[in-house]
Amino acid sequence: MSTFSLKMEIADNRHYNGQPSSLFTVAEAHKAHAFHSKIAGYQPTPLQSLDCLAAEIGIGKILVKDESFRFDLNAFKMLGGAYAIARLLCEEYGLDINSFNFDTLKNDIKEKMTFATATDGNHGRGVAWAAHQLGQNAVVYMPKGAAAERVENIRALGAECIVTDLNYDDAVRLAIKNAEENGWKVVQDTAWEGYEQIPTWIMQGYATMGVEAVEQMKQLGIDKPTHIFLQAGVGAMAGGMLGYFVDLYGADNIHTAIVEPELADCIYRSGIDAKGEMVNVDGDMATIMVGLACGEPNPIGWPLLRDCTTQFISCQDSVAALGMRVLGNPLGTDPRVISGESGAVGTGLLAAVHFHPEKAALMQQLKLDKDSVVLVISTEGDTDVKHYREVVWEGKHPTTA
Repeated sequence: MSTFSLKMEIADNRHYNGQPSSLFTVAEAHKAHAFHSKIAGYQPTPLQSLDCLAAEIGIGKILVKDESFRFDLNAFKMLGGAYAIARLLCEEYGLDINSFNFDTLKNDIKEKMTFATATDGNHGRGVAWAAHQLGQNAVVYMPKGAAAERVENIRALGAECIVTDLNYDDAVRLAIKNAEENGWKVVQDTAWEGYEQIPTWIMQGYATMGVEAVEQMKQLGIDKPTHIFLQAGVGAMAGGMLGYFVDLYGADNIHTAIVEPELADCIYRSGIDAKGEMVNVDGDMATIMVGLACGEPNPIGWPLLRDCTTQFISCQDSVAALGMRVLGNPLGTDPRVISGESGAVGTGLLAAVHFHPEKAALMQQLKLDKDSVVLVISTEGDTDVKHYREVVWEGKHPTTA
């Protein structure tokens, strides 16, 4: 077997104190899961056990939550957008989220609302989907370089999609400005002063993945994972999921790592900051992990990530590309998982450690051994089919020169 070295910066969290968050709890996660389970067509996404890959690496289990099966959207993001929009409308019309019904509300809304957001692709598609389900309008702003397929997927749901010449964080600012001028409702998965409730709901909505995964692990006879790898852009998904698992298991009982692309590693940089303060990343952030190409941490999620994450990891794009190839070309009887650039980085990290010439030291640093049960979240499928094939078929972003 070849060995090769991919760049992975692994930093222990010096700010760890294990303090859970009152916003992201088991109770809130179950409330969101109950809402999602009532949507027509709901099914839990698969939790795939890659036993052959785990044996190859030398660990107990690799469990991959495959979000390519989330409704017909090929990604997890609708869980947050749909839940936040539902909570927003419940406040607007004095409804109870526990009895919320898309079809009933669609007929009750007399005046159309417009929901605005900025996105690298999947979040905007989720907001557009929810607006479409309710017969409402959506306006979606995308950063420069947005893949044509991601744009068309949003427009196919009836939303207006505007590709800007800005990076992600500036596209967020543009969406806010235009929403204020036009009286639209902003549905964004990051927060700023005076805008905290909706991103909190979005993060709580993401925890449905955790609720499903825990039930699926029980069915496999697994009490809990030893390790959870969560990828981060602004840290909304990572924060929502981490909060649920910390409340369920206790922060001291799981080894958690937040994984980011080195070109957009604002959470990693915040984690290694001497005071644990949020650090922004500027520039184009031209990573293949477009769903993680965010330079400013979500201030709602950051305190939890700072307090409860075991390690922060920044890695090069080839780690994600390796994960895409490994998942798409499984060992032995392992199931195939079609995972996009942002979805595959957790598995790519495990593979990169396995092939690294200093594997033993990295395994020890990550506290991985023959009894480890690692949960990773494949947050998207091939949401950009052209680029997926360039990576998996043509070898773009190679692991060896």
